[in-house]
Order: sequence, then structure tokens, then C-alpha cells
Amino acid sequence: MPALGWGKSAATEFDELFERMNRFLEAAGAEPVTGAWSPLADMHETDNSYVVEAELPGIEREDIDVEISDRELRISGEYKECGREGVLRHSTRRTGHFAFQALLPADVKADKVTASLSDGVLTVTVPKAQKVKAHHVEITPT
Repeated sequence: MPALGWGKSAATEFDELFERMNRFLEAAGAEPVTGAWSPLADMHETDNSYVVEAELPGIEREDIDVEISDRELRISGEYKECGREGVLRHSTRRTGHFAFQALLPADVKADKVTASLSDGVLTVTVPKAQKVKAHHVEITPT
């Protein structure tokens, strides 16, 4: 496919637009906003997989849920406010429920997804399904 913009293919551009529209429609939905926030995350593609790196500092592994269905990856959980003495006078830290969703541009091997948490960064690796390659079929006599 020909490259557009900064070297992105048209398919990548459409997938990103579709993902942004999904987020917009979810935000505009009838459900009330519950204060959920979305962690900062990057998604990059290798020859064999899609890799999502989400910043989740201070969040315990047990408080994170990773799910995949069809082409959608969802990372959700809760950042629990730590108990402290005294009156909190100022805070800019996010607490409560969080969710990150990514629409993957191709078929994936959902049963082979791996996730690891290190230094506050959750890394989710989603292997691509192997495309069927064309091969020659020999015709045998009957």
C-alpha cells in the first residue's frame, strides 16, 4: 500500500481513525461517566506481533485485568488510593478505575497473548495469526 502522511499506510490511518471514533462514541454514550481514566500507552507492530506498553505506576498486578476478544484488547483495573494520616491538601494523582482499549488491525492469536508488569509499565504482546501463504498444489493422477 502506498504510504500517507508520515509513512503510515492507508489501512493504519483508517484503523487509528476507527479507534478514535469508537472512543468518542463510548464517551458520548448514555452511560454516566464514572470517573474512569485511561493510562498513557503506546502500541507498536513488529513482524510477528502487536505490543502495547501502558504506564501503570504504583498499580499492583492483581489490580489489572487484560482481556482480548476478536480484534479488541482491553486493559482495565483500579488504582487504589493509599491510606494516609491527616488531611489531603493537594493531589494530582489519578485514582479509581481505569480502562484502555485498542482495536488491533489484523487477526491475532488470542490464546498466545502474554502480559508482564515491570517498573510500572505493563507490556502486552499479541501475536499475529499467520497468513496462509500461497503454495503450489501438485495434481496427482487418479
